Amino acid sequence: MKHLNYKHLHYFWIVAREGGVVRASELLNLTPQTISGQLRQLEEAVGTLLFSRSGRNLVLTETGRLVQSYAEEIFALGAELGEVLRGQPTGRPVQFTVGIVDVVPKLIAYELLAPAYQLPEPVRIVCQEGKLEQLLADLAVHKLDLVLADSPLGPTMNVRAFNHLLGESGMTFFAARELASRYGPGFPCSLDSAPILLPSRASAVRGALTQWMDELGIQPVVVGEFDDSALLKAFGQAGVGVFCVPQAIEHEVERQYHVVPLGRTDVVRERFYAISPERRLKHPAVVAVSTAARERVFHDMG
Repeated sequence: MKHLNYKHLHYFWIVAREGGVVRASELLNLTPQTISGQLRQLEEAVGTLLFSRSGRNLVLTETGRLVQSYAEEIFALGAELGEVLRGQPTGRPVQFTVGIVDVVPKLIAYELLAPAYQLPEPVRIVCQEGKLEQLLADLAVHKLDLVLADSPLGPTMNVRAFNHLLGESGMTFFAARELASRYGPGFPCSLDSAPILLPSRASAVRGALTQWMDELGIQPVVVGEFDDSALLKAFGQAGVGVFCVPQAIEHEVERQYHVVPLGRTDVVRERFYAISPERRLKHPAVVAVSTAARERVFHDMG
C-alpha cells in the first residue's frame, strides 16, 4: 500500500466507533452502501479484512484493531491541530498505556506509575491487566507503551522488546494480629505448620519462596494461592493465613490492611521489570517510572 486514503480510514474509524455501518451512515449522512464500498476499498488497499461478521454485528479483526488504534491517534491529532491553528489550548493529555502482569502487587504498580502525574504536561494513564504473553502481544503491535512484570522477557518469546530492571526487594511476612501473636515469635521457623497464603505458581517469586522454606525445613500449610495480590492481602487481613509482600511496600501494607509484621528475609528477592519496545527509554512517562523506581521505590532495597 503506497498511499493511505484518509477518507476511507475516517469512514472505517466511524464504523468501528459506532459499532456498525448503519449507525455510521446516519452520522455521516451517507448511504450504508456508500460506506460499505469505501470499507471494501480500504480492505483491498490494506490487503486483509478489517471486520468479520458475528451474527448481525461487525467485529474488528486483529488487523482491524491495529488500524483502529492508529486511526484514534491520527484523528485525535487532527482535532488537536485544528485547535492549535485556531489559537486554542488543546488540553489534550499525553496517553500512557501500561500493561501490568496480574501477579505484580498493585501497590508496587501504583508507586511506580504515580510519578507520571508529576510531569509538566498532563498525563492520562490507561492500565490493562493480564498474563505476560498477552500483554507482550499487545506491546508488539504498539497497543501498549510499557509492560510492568515480575520477570524479564525470555529469549524464546518472539517479541522485539527490551528489559529494564526497575529494582528488587526482599520480602516481609505479615498476618492479622491473632495469627501474628501465635506465629511471630521464633520467625522464620515459627512458620512451620502455619497457615500461609502464597502467590500462584505463575509468579516469579513463588519458586524462590518454596526453595527458601525447603532449605530451612519449614512446611507451612498452604491455605490459598492467588494470581491477584490484592485479593491475597484481603484474605490475609481477614486472618486466613500468613502472607508476604515486597519490603518496598511493607509500610503501606501495614497501614492499609492493619496487619502485623512477623519478620523479613533478604534471601528471597522479588524483581520488577519494565519491558518496552525501545532500548533507550524516551516516552516521558516511561522515564518517570524508571526514575521513580530508582529514587523512590527501591532506593534502599539493594
